[in-house]
Amino acid sequence: MKRYVMWVLATLLAWSMGTAGAAELVLGSGDVVKGSVYGNPDLQVETRVSEAGTITFPLLGQVEVGGLTVAAAEKKISGLLESGGFLKKAQVNLIVTSILSQQVSVLGQVNRPGRYPLEGRRSVLDLLAMAGGIAVDGGDTINLIQRRNGQTSKTVVDVIDMVRSGKLDADLEVAAGDVIYAERAPHFYIYGEVQRPGMFRLERGMTVVQALSSGGGLSQRGTERGMVIKRRDASGALQILNAKQDDLLLPEDVVYVKESWF
Repeated sequence: MKRYVMWVLATLLAWSMGTAGAAELVLGSGDVVKGSVYGNPDLQVETRVSEAGTITFPLLGQVEVGGLTVAAAEKKISGLLESGGFLKKAQVNLIVTSILSQQVSVLGQVNRPGRYPLEGRRSVLDLLAMAGGIAVDGGDTINLIQRRNGQTSKTVVDVIDMVRSGKLDADLEVAAGDVIYAERAPHFYIYGEVQRPGMFRLERGMTVVQALSSGGGLSQRGTERGMVIKRRDASGALQILNAKQDDLLLPEDVVYVKESWF
């Protein structure tokens, strides 16, 4: 069910992202821009935003556009062409052909990890959709790592709970340089007298009896009496706990099923 929710989420978000206008993109160092002026084919240019935030535009030379949106940069260049007496009415069009300045890294358990451009305002769910959604081995949460005013922060976002509950206020907006890291799903281990001993995905709210089911149930010699959970505490010390069927499991728990002597 969780995989279906994430697939639907990625599909809907990927479809909706086309509504964001490229005019909202903020220009920065390294971006490549193709410019043209309506009715003046000799003023076409393809240029890169310099480290100083400038581009070279015909008739104008160096124009500072760093930190401006595409729409604001178009308006500025139009004004300079008109105020400089080059054109009476300048209709400038800028197309960003390569975005290097405004990118977010999406890493971990996603289907297409990598760096993705920010074309306008984007949220965590937008970037997850661009990365193809959470992969099969991914968990319910992601870490959003941000750097603001010289300070680095990490926010844990429960993606599944956010979507199921509709609490989209937790869908935080991202900015250039942010990192989204999708956690691997937690696991537990079961061994002893079960049909399929091994490591399995730990679903939220999973009990001991559900863990037995994941392991294929008891073997012919297995018994539910005397089962134990081996668990590491916060200090790393091993605890051995008597297990009941409705006990909740924690990540990295080891369930041992004993052999029946009767």
